[in-house]
Parts: sequence; structure tokens; C-alpha cells
Amino acid sequence: MPIYGTLPAQIKSTTSEPMIKTIINTIDTLNENVGRVTAWLVLATVLLICYDVTMRYFFHQGSVALQELEWHLFALTFLLGAAYTLKYDGHVRVDILYQSRYLSNKHRALINILGTLFLLLPFCSLILVTTWPFVENAYYYQEGSPDPGGLPYRYLLKGSILVAFGLLILQGIAEALKNWLILTEQEPK
Repeated sequence: MPIYGTLPAQIKSTTSEPMIKTIINTIDTLNENVGRVTAWLVLATVLLICYDVTMRYFFHQGSVALQELEWHLFALTFLLGAAYTLKYDGHVRVDILYQSRYLSNKHRALINILGTLFLLLPFCSLILVTTWPFVENAYYYQEGSPDPGGLPYRYLLKGSILVAFGLLILQGIAEALKNWLILTEQEPK
């Protein structure tokens, strides 16, 4: 459960910080839409797996391309769903201290800001910097599956790594700004 309680979908810009709230709303809306589209990938993956299993075990017809598509959809679900999960504070955290009754909402907001600034943003930036040449190379060579009968556009999946971590950085910024508003008492608890 987010520490800022149940904020409305769009934070009202009535305080002295309308620009911050506009940034938060824009990023939240983007990741909300990406998350909703990504949720449909789960259904597509389940249906694809059911079809693949039925074809393999009942009709003895297997397909390397279908199996790779299952892996790709699974990867996209987790990559593109990460920022959406962060938006709803659904990620894994050690709550022994964080949910302690001894911490106020301001303390939790400070922990979130520090965690974002010193852990999330540097890690995501590192992934972007180190992945860029890998993705660039895949696009340059139009990388496909090395397996016979596999999918030809693997470079698109590799490109989604950059998109996913870019969205995660944006959502991290939005979360840090939300927590900043809590810390400066510009938002209700």
C-alpha cells in the first residue's frame, strides 16, 4: 500500500508546485497506459501456452517460433510491467523497518527518496548505459533467432530493455517527487 494513501488518479495542482504535479501526472498516465496494455500480454501468453501445449501433446506438432514467442511475451510482461508495479508500490521490499510503527510518513518518504536516488536511478542508468551497445549491435545486424524456425526479429525484444528501464527511471522520478511533496507537507497523508 502506498504511503501517501489513496491519492486521486490526477493530483490537483492547487499548491505552489503545479509544475511538479504536472510532471507526476504525465509520468503516471504514461506508465498507467503502458501497464494496462502490458496486462493483456499475460492473457496472450496464457492462451499461446495453452495452444502450444495442446498442439505438442495432442497433435504432436511443436513450433520453435511459438516457444520463442512465449519467452518474448513473458519478458515483455516483466520488463514493461516494472514501472507500473513501482507506480502502485507493488515491488518487493523488506518491510521490517519500513512498515514499523516507529516511522512516520515523512520518514518513509525520506527512505523512498534516498532509495530512488541512490539505488533505483543509478541501477537503471547503469543498465541503460551497458545495454545500449548490446541493443545497437542487435539492431545493426537485424538479429534474429539462432534456432531454425525461430523468430526473426529478436532485436525488437532487446530494444524493449531500453524502453523498460527508461520507463522505470521516469516512474522513479515521479515517485521521488511524490515523496518530496509528502516530505514538504504539500500533500495530505
